[in-house]
Amino acid sequence: MSSSTSTTSLPSGLAVLTTLPDVLFIPEITFGGLVWILVASSKVPSPILQGWVMFVSVFCFVMSTTLLCLYICGAHGGSSSWVALDVICQETAALFYLSAAMLEAYFTLSSTNPLIIYQENVAAVVFAFLATLMYVIHKVYSLLRWKSS
Repeated sequence: MSSSTSTTSLPSGLAVLTTLPDVLFIPEITFGGLVWILVASSKVPSPILQGWVMFVSVFCFVMSTTLLCLYICGAHGGSSSWVALDVICQETAALFYLSAAMLEAYFTLSSTNPLIIYQENVAAVVFAFLATLMYVIHKVYSLLRWKSS
């Protein structure tokens, strides 16, 4: 398959793990899982806003894992509507993660927690912004694929 062909259609099977933007599912899932773990293990000064960060990390983790599994199984069947679905999912995840990362950063800066809790929250902020970056990059490549399909 040429590189121009791989960017205009959705791959299936293990080819998903070798093509852009689909290879970005792996860091999205990894960073999202780390945010989920770090937020779940930290002391929560504001449950409602930390709940949003938790919702975003769990929702995006499940969505990305599900899409990755569906792509590997070839459930899309080469349909162009899946390209649009990919764009919509990546856009939603990027916006959700940006808001969650900013909220987590705000509460980490305004927190008076002990040092261990503070370090967990800083790590959650870093991984939330890394996950945001991965979703934005994935979104850009998905938009390019959608435009060329």
